[in-house]
Amino acid sequence: MFHPIVCSRTGWTIFETSYDASRITVQKMLVYRQFQDQCVSIILTECDFSSLSKYGDHILRVRAEFADEHSDWINITFCPVDDTIIGPPGMQVEALANSLHMRFLAPKIENEPETWTVRNIYNSWAYHVQYWKNGSDEKFAVTAQYDFEVLRNLESSTTYCVQVRAFLPDQNKTGEWSDPVCGQTTNDETTPTWIVACVLAASVVAAFLLLLGCFILLRCIYKKTKNAFPPRNSLPQHLKEFLSHPHHSTLLLFSIPLSDENEVFDKLSVITDMSESHKRNSGAGCSLGAQCGQGSFELVSQEGTPSAGFSDPFLLTSASEDDQRDQYTRDEAT
Repeated sequence: MFHPIVCSRTGWTIFETSYDASRITVQKMLVYRQFQDQCVSIILTECDFSSLSKYGDHILRVRAEFADEHSDWINITFCPVDDTIIGPPGMQVEALANSLHMRFLAPKIENEPETWTVRNIYNSWAYHVQYWKNGSDEKFAVTAQYDFEVLRNLESSTTYCVQVRAFLPDQNKTGEWSDPVCGQTTNDETTPTWIVACVLAASVVAAFLLLLGCFILLRCIYKKTKNAFPPRNSLPQHLKEFLSHPHHSTLLLFSIPLSDENEVFDKLSVITDMSESHKRNSGAGCSLGAQCGQGSFELVSQEGTPSAGFSDPFLLTSASEDDQRDQYTRDEAT
């Protein structure tokens, strides 16, 4: 917000009256040299022109009035950017050990977005800072180029007061001082090195124990989960090794018989030799290559289209008693 224009009464014609009851009227010029009333018949010696544009020159005029009489108009050329008095900045102070940390807030502008401040208008901007011990008349001054400044090497447990104002280096123009803000510095108590080392070592040990506990917990959970969900049945190790060789796997693949192949079986009967006592009782011997005796066995071969990698298997079965009796009859007849 721009500081109001201050109108001095010495520029007006003062009427000789028994009492001072003059009033003031202020106008601003519009286009085509037409004027518009801004403040009419006011007693105060100031008028607010915050509605004016911040850029360019504006022509204002003022006159004094009393009853039906008035003075001549006095014209004033006003440029808000150049002629305005910059208000005091805001300030935040944080007191630490032997230092004060300050943050400055430039004055805001009316009728503009909230983020706009007076600093957005000027090309150059700085802050004049003065500080002193509370109760002392000696003041120290510093210039801050940014919105943050630190006062160092202060006395501990001491109250300091700070003031700040805006400063325009290119125009050598200053603003109004802010209200003093005071803060007390803290004691300079540096933590001993051995305490820092102990805290660091304790932190490392605690972290190690925490990781160890997590590892043990995960291992227990893994074992319980493994027992609750046993692994599936797997092939023996020697079969895995056999199938791991490519030529074995190929040989096994081609050795499997096809389902549509026809299998042919031949019947082979084998008769064991009869005992000598049985030969005498029967009254006749067995000729060479004859089939005789009881408890004969039948060897049956399965013959078909051979598959790669397989030989013809044989089945050994018992001969039926009817076949044995038929064989005995043929032997006796011969």
